[in-house]
Amino acid sequence: MCWKLRRSPPPVLRLWRTLAFRLTAGYALAGLILVIFATASLYFVLVSELDKSTELFLGDKLHVLRTMLLERPDDMDALREEVELETAARRYEHFYIRLLDDRGRPLLTTPGMAEELDLSQLARRTRGRPGVAIPMTGSHGQAFRVTTAAAPAGSPPTRTMTIQIAVDVSQKEAFLARFRLGFWVIIVGTLAIFPLVGYQIARHGIRPVEEMAATARRISSTHLGERILTEGYPSELASLAGTFNEMLDRLEDSFDRISKFSADIAHDLRTPVNNIRGEAEVALARARTIDEYRDALESSLEESVRLSDLIGNLLFLARTESPTTHLRRESVNVAELLDGVQEYYEASAADGGISLSTRFGDEPVIAELDRTLMQRAVGNLVSNAVAHTQSGGSVVMAASSERAVVRIEVADTGIGIPPEALPRVFDRFFRVDPSRSQASGGTGLGLSIVQGIMLLHGGKVEIVSQPGKGTRVILSMPASAPMARV
Repeated sequence: MCWKLRRSPPPVLRLWRTLAFRLTAGYALAGLILVIFATASLYFVLVSELDKSTELFLGDKLHVLRTMLLERPDDMDALREEVELETAARRYEHFYIRLLDDRGRPLLTTPGMAEELDLSQLARRTRGRPGVAIPMTGSHGQAFRVTTAAAPAGSPPTRTMTIQIAVDVSQKEAFLARFRLGFWVIIVGTLAIFPLVGYQIARHGIRPVEEMAATARRISSTHLGERILTEGYPSELASLAGTFNEMLDRLEDSFDRISKFSADIAHDLRTPVNNIRGEAEVALARARTIDEYRDALESSLEESVRLSDLIGNLLFLARTESPTTHLRRESVNVAELLDGVQEYYEASAADGGISLSTRFGDEPVIAELDRTLMQRAVGNLVSNAVAHTQSGGSVVMAASSERAVVRIEVADTGIGIPPEALPRVFDRFFRVDPSRSQASGGTGLGLSIVQGIMLLHGGKVEIVSQPGKGTRVILSMPASAPMARV
């Protein structure tokens, strides 16, 4: 014998299958993406604004120097103050300026510029890119933005000078470095906190689902009274709980019907079986004459026929209630169908002194239906009507059609049905007068079969009755078969 060991899934896979873990992972991932996006967007906006402020500062300095060279090219004191002295007053974000004549010789230079920057490298990096702020690293590792521009001197211009400007952006770079550090701290904190918060949210969110599952586990065929309390649930889960409760109501009703049906079957099957057994035991108790044996056999045969009819009705009822049952529809003249039923039951009606007739309109009533099943349904109604109508009474069958709906009515002038019994007349094995039904051989399945046949045809059964005045049963169904869905 070969034994196969079933390998259990790894813990990570088992964890992933839980709804709480999936919700937690979803919350954490969504929160992490949101934080990264927001923080990164803020960082890039900040970098852009700092670069823009540096460019504006460089552009402003170039504008000031160009204006001075155009208006006062020989005022060296003013130029010296702008180039050599102003930067000394700035504590942060130092800047350096170098002014070259038209031959490239330095005229003015901010003190310390040569020590902080490689001036030859500055000239190479800015060549051919006038007015553009270019990043550059200083001699001591500081971050700079440098630019170069030509400036005409005099009005009208007599010569062209070159302005070189470098601004120290180390403070801004340090600020951005601290921001990036804070960014990573936030990301790490998000990775640590969001799963915990997400797990708590997920557990709180699925608690109603767990309560519903616990209720479902307590439900069994003997405990169908459990229901889910929908108070305090979110609308979606409240709707789900309500649907679940409705399903339980239908199940409980079905179980009650099945239990009653089983009890009724046992009772109705036991009676003919006991009668047959009793007749056989009596016949075999001692020697009998031929006539006595014949009587016993005839009685047993009657009970066997009754038992066979009951089983046949049960099988037919099961067929009408099966979702896999297919109708053999055909175009049927309802008047001809009712005439056939009248011909079949006319003799038994006449024996009881009952008038059996049909009534139709001028227009023919045509419907697509299963002829055999509909004959069975109308026949059951006529049989009931004849059985519960006294001598001298009448049973009338009628057919009509209106707005693609066919109506078949069977009305009698019989004893009628009490109002309290009307809601149950379609229940299986229900008899308004059990003693009379037993004596007449009725099984209490006739109207249940009629209702099943009408449901198969997409129709319905209505019954109106007054005790002592008679009963009227109306069968309503579509005149044509519904279109099949593709």
